[in-house]
Amino acid sequence: MSQPEAPSIDVLRQHCKALSLPTAVQIVGETLDIARREDWPLETFLHHLLEQELAGRRQRRISRLTKQSHLPEGKTLSAFDQKRLPLRVRRMLPQLCRGELIDRAENILIFGLPGTGKTHLAAALGYEWIYANRSVFFAPTYKLVGRLLRAKRDYELERELRRLDRFQVVILDDIGYVQQSREEMEVLFTFLAERYERRSVVITSNLVFSEWDQIFKDPLTTAAAIDRVVHHSLIIEFGKEMTSYRAQEAARRNRVDRGDNDATAG
Repeated sequence: MSQPEAPSIDVLRQHCKALSLPTAVQIVGETLDIARREDWPLETFLHHLLEQELAGRRQRRISRLTKQSHLPEGKTLSAFDQKRLPLRVRRMLPQLCRGELIDRAENILIFGLPGTGKTHLAAALGYEWIYANRSVFFAPTYKLVGRLLRAKRDYELERELRRLDRFQVVILDDIGYVQQSREEMEVLFTFLAERYERRSVVITSNLVFSEWDQIFKDPLTTAAAIDRVVHHSLIIEFGKEMTSYRAQEAARRNRVDRGDNDATAG
């Protein structure tokens, strides 16, 4: 039996393209050159090509999930001062970042004064979950409530809830700033009830539970909302003794300014 003729690089690229292997399309020629030069076995060449394709697919998925998430730029775990966390939570971080709690539809509630790092921590976990192949959506609570209100007025609330249901985690930032109308309370409660024991939510708030009646207006609805988010949840509390990031940065600038002025005066 005669040996088949080796296909050209263009033919290999066409086959890779037909099989939806975009990374392989880009690297097959270069990889083949390396394989010939270093005398790779066929298995090594194929393994390297497929390994690069898988890595490319993972990176494209991360890019797509990151774009869809609307997470604030730069608020990653590497940029977060983990010393600000309670020791118990610091020890749990590696486990939290893996995202198993998302598979169990568990929630995270983050409480603390303004500027203590609640939003940064929530966003940082969001990035880690994307790297762990989970879908995340981040929104200031007032924006999400506005989106739900518009959908309700257009008789599209059920469809909008289904859109949000595509995300395994929804991060609601600053829930304490939603305290306006009963309509807002109703759509927010509906959203939380829809996700209960099915999908995860992460909530940041500067209001402790005893103050949530400012959001949900009446005791029964407040109790029902708290019951749904607390069940199967981890609560992280930034203590009141913690100085906010913004206050620390202002103090640092003041020290720098005073140092410059003193140097000038000297």
